[in-house]
Amino acid sequence: MGSIRPTATPAVGREADPARSRAFELVALGASAGGIDVLNELLSALPGDFAAAVMIVVHLPPDPPSYLVESFSHRCALPVVEPDAGERIAGGHVYVAPPGYHMLVEDNRTVALSTEAAVRYSRPSIDVMFESAAWLYRERMLAVLLSGANEDGVRGLESVRAAGGTVWVQTPETAASPEMPRAAIERGAVDEILSPSIIARRLARLPAFTEHDS
Repeated sequence: MGSIRPTATPAVGREADPARSRAFELVALGASAGGIDVLNELLSALPGDFAAAVMIVVHLPPDPPSYLVESFSHRCALPVVEPDAGERIAGGHVYVAPPGYHMLVEDNRTVALSTEAAVRYSRPSIDVMFESAAWLYRERMLAVLLSGANEDGVRGLESVRAAGGTVWVQTPETAASPEMPRAAIERGAVDEILSPSIIARRLARLPAFTEHDS
């Protein structure tokens, strides 16, 4: 297990020099109430040659069918799927957690799906996804927490930072439900606090990850 970084004041709304942007192998996005519109904006910004894998957890009711894959596919240049258990996580693909299942990352970079108990009343849980991926991808992981009405994801962000990964959260003032990003900020589990438009631009500019970055 990596050592926990000292708490620092997160940067707010600042755009980094694209030439010095860090490369990531996995971008993990978590959202709840009010987050789908933001996800649509972020996915629309990703170029067709986006190199990282993208994993998304959105809090959804377990019973009705989900139309997120269809909706995101219309806006995203990358393939968007609800993964099967055991599916290999590939760069340039978007994986959306199915309703009623936790989505986890296995040590061999495949997807696991679980019907274990809800976490913070949610299955899928953002915490579960972030935590399962943190110690595998470490500094090669970017976790982004968006609008939401509870604290799911905050504990997972702490794991991501402890493992060496990077954490962005949506500026609470721009969130339809600011409780989730605000809780992360209050816990000091954040590297940068960014508006959706800046997150979208930053994601679009991420360089491709290579083995030399590991």
